Amino acid sequence: MKRVRPALKYAAAGVLATLAGMSAGHLVAAALNPASSPVLAVGSTVIDLTPTPMKEWAVREFGTRDKPILIGSVMLVTLLLTAVAGVIARRRFPLGAAILGLLVAVSGVLALLRPFALATDVVPAIAAAIVGVAVLALLVHVMRRSDGLPGLALPASRHRSGEYGATAPVEDLGGGKTATETSDDGKDRLLLSGDGRSPGTMTRRTVLVTSALVAVLAGATGWLGQRLVSIRTRPEDVTLPPAADRAEPLAQGLENRIKGISTFQTPNKDFYRVDVNLTVPVIDLDSWRLEIDGDVDNELSYGFDDLLGMDLVERDITLTCVSNQVGGPYVGAARWLGVPLKRLLDEAGVGSKADQILTTATDGFTISTPLDVALDGRDTLVAIGMNGEALPSEHGFPARLVTPGVYGFVGATKWLRKITLTTYAKETAYWTDRDWATDAPIKISSRIDTPQAFKTLKKENAVIAGVAWAQTRGVERVEVAIDGGRWQQVELGPSAGVDYWRQWFFRWEDATPGQHMIAVRATSSGGEVQTAARANSFPDGSSGIQSISINVA
Repeated sequence: MKRVRPALKYAAAGVLATLAGMSAGHLVAAALNPASSPVLAVGSTVIDLTPTPMKEWAVREFGTRDKPILIGSVMLVTLLLTAVAGVIARRRFPLGAAILGLLVAVSGVLALLRPFALATDVVPAIAAAIVGVAVLALLVHVMRRSDGLPGLALPASRHRSGEYGATAPVEDLGGGKTATETSDDGKDRLLLSGDGRSPGTMTRRTVLVTSALVAVLAGATGWLGQRLVSIRTRPEDVTLPPAADRAEPLAQGLENRIKGISTFQTPNKDFYRVDVNLTVPVIDLDSWRLEIDGDVDNELSYGFDDLLGMDLVERDITLTCVSNQVGGPYVGAARWLGVPLKRLLDEAGVGSKADQILTTATDGFTISTPLDVALDGRDTLVAIGMNGEALPSEHGFPARLVTPGVYGFVGATKWLRKITLTTYAKETAYWTDRDWATDAPIKISSRIDTPQAFKTLKKENAVIAGVAWAQTRGVERVEVAIDGGRWQQVELGPSAGVDYWRQWFFRWEDATPGQHMIAVRATSSGGEVQTAARANSFPDGSSGIQSISINVA
């Protein structure tokens, strides 16, 4: 069997040492603050610095997989650099270790620069550096011995002349040979062989065993860190009280009659998730507070039990992400349980200057919402429940903002921590700093769920179906056009209010075999027709008519 090329072997040492350090840092972060994990600190900063067009492209091309892809990209670049550090460490260990330490130091600085960072957030980076350099030293030492080179040993005893020499007294270990060899820096260092065989013969198997052990321990440490994060926050342990103001029971949707149509109520596990977080924030309910400050008469602070003790309301509301393209998947409908935001603002007393609600998430992320949408009578909520359960961690546990009629980036703050009454002139939020719109009402839209593009329908049972939404206005009518012909009105599913989407379907009685183009549009209860003008998501939401090609057999 051919021996592995030295460069590849030492590159692997650098990678293994880095993985071990990252796993140790992640474990320490799980116990202190998961956001301070070295990989997440770097990844979150990369997200913040990514230009808006690139973010839109990532969401459009990869959807909710954009976060794992980003983490993977950060990891790949990091591992490539540490592979180089491993190769350098073969001959110049201090320099290789310094490169590794510098990479970890960058993550520590970035962790400290995150919003709401504490001094302890640098501890995971310190742990990663210590473990990473220690493992690198171990692997390089073992690999050098297997190559017949001196390990990372202390210099041999000095003579009075100050020179290294082979004549210094050395204890024979196990009756074998002792020797000194000249290292790469020109100095003699001790090389001990306990049984008289060559160092390579003695330790080549040790290299494999040691490397495998490091890999297993790194994986186990990373897994333990993830488990620790998952058990710190358990929404399923929260018992929600019944609503004082209950919503009417939802009618039976069309999903039992029409295969492929979106369910009338989106299950929590299927609800879309689009945010800037690499991982879900971990919230300690005992210390969590919701604060209201800024231009108010009374600054207020609520614990989670305080919210549970209020008169809660249930509301059926459809949320839409501004990144949703025409016909896209980033829309969902749920029953929310929470406290009307207006009630909390009334308790605080809104001042005379504010025109903006600046909401801040636990991780420091901010969203800017027009004050009017909390005061104009719509059901803007501080929600703590979703579809009969406590908010899932992915969707904002323990509390989030739900604002009907505006896209999520201006009204759906998750992991809510603070509500600040201020002005647009004084404060800006994450997305407004990136030139997105400050006031982004949801545009009337419709989507074809079935059939999917380029699929084949049977002529005998040709049904076209989907959903449409026009929050705060309601959907009055949905129409389809076949092959550019006249608009034909479809049948609508049940209604759950103006803030909720409508299912719709069309029985295509006169379908003919061949290829066809199908288009759909919606009209609001006020008579506003969905525009055919095409627009991208930036800066205030996409628009246009969805049109797909299908076959009829």
